[in-house]
Amino acid sequence: MSRRDAASAPTAVREFTLTGAESGPYGITAGPDGALWVTLVHSGEIARLGLDGEVALYGMDAPGPSAGRPMVITPGPDGALWFTLNRANAIGRVTVTGEAESFDVPTPGSGPYGITPGPDGALWFTAMNTDRVGRITVDGEITEFPLPVEGGYPSAITAGPDGALWFTLNQANAIGRVTVDGDVSLHALPTPGAGPVGITSDGEALWFVEIVAGQVGRISVTGEVTEFPLPDRAAKPHAIVATGAGDCWFTEWATGRVGRLTGMGGITAYDLPSPSSEPHGITVGPDGALWVALETGAVARVGD
Repeated sequence: MSRRDAASAPTAVREFTLTGAESGPYGITAGPDGALWVTLVHSGEIARLGLDGEVALYGMDAPGPSAGRPMVITPGPDGALWFTLNRANAIGRVTVTGEAESFDVPTPGSGPYGITPGPDGALWFTAMNTDRVGRITVDGEITEFPLPVEGGYPSAITAGPDGALWFTLNQANAIGRVTVDGDVSLHALPTPGAGPVGITSDGEALWFVEIVAGQVGRISVTGEVTEFPLPDRAAKPHAIVATGAGDCWFTEWATGRVGRLTGMGGITAYDLPSPSSEPHGITVGPDGALWVALETGAVARVGD
């Protein structure tokens, strides 16, 4: 059972089918064109979903097992959508009209995963397999910064309120910070083996989810960490987005739910129509609702 925040109200949930379940919707973001953009991790495509439910697909390469494995997607400062190609070891770019290209990451086998716009007009991404954070300009020039850890598995990344980039280290049990000049610092988490993945900024602090420990965490820009256990510690929280200071929504991959946490630690869980939908990415849509990528083939809209 979930511990409910008394201020929370019932929330409507609606699903939109994108393609077959084999395509694997994974990352999701709101585009500058008023639509949702979704990575299809298994088919290697990028989907555009209009608020009216209309779907368009754009391919990066031949669909199937050899696809580049697009993961996280974000709007760039140039009006295009940028995403990581985990298997192809590249960063992808697609315009709102569907013109796509990619840029190879210099270090082989990097496994790029998280990506976010930085405060410097470039995109910043994580390299899971090589313990690096990368920077790519809108012209495709890439710079890599090594991290002071081995096997840390850098995962999600976001721009912080302090002008730096903040990222999770899934296997190092830490939150990292890198300045736009490449200076790196790490902050250990109190819970051993917590497995942090998603991270977001609420404009004041950073919030992250611990997929192994079943917790949501908050870290201040000076490094103080507070952790909030979920009512269901086996929920496997995966991605998180802030909608205001101290107000965050996150996906529960193992339970087929989305959760909301307020700054005082009140947690509400909302069931998605299918408990086996495997929710991954989450974003605030252009309509103000929450939109969630479901790996089983759909996108869910959460909101009244």
